[in-house]
Amino acid sequence: MAVQTILVVDDSPTERHFLSTLLVKHGYRVELAENGKDGIEMARKLQPDLIIMDVIMPDLNGFQATRTITKAEDTKHIPVILCTTKDQETDKIWGFRQGAVNYIIKPVDKEALLKIIRSL
Repeated sequence: MAVQTILVVDDSPTERHFLSTLLVKHGYRVELAENGKDGIEMARKLQPDLIIMDVIMPDLNGFQATRTITKAEDTKHIPVILCTTKDQETDKIWGFRQGAVNYIIKPVDKEALLKIIRSL
């Protein structure tokens, strides 16, 4: 079985480190992007199996980046999990409307995240 590639898009170095360490430990190949714009470019170039996207980022936020990725012909097949501190029901609904396949609240529950990833 090929190692699944996961693109983590988050402006926080701490979150990127936490998620990449967790995912690598569980056998995933991880690529990192620091913002929504880079996340979109890397999604197009790398064609990862999955994207974990923060919402609150400068310039292009995670909702905008998710919408771009899930609507574009070359990237719409890539599932996006939004991973954010925004825990309002309206935020979740909006996230799903942008094309996200799941929505997880920070601080991340490691087992819950791994279970979601395995289900995809």
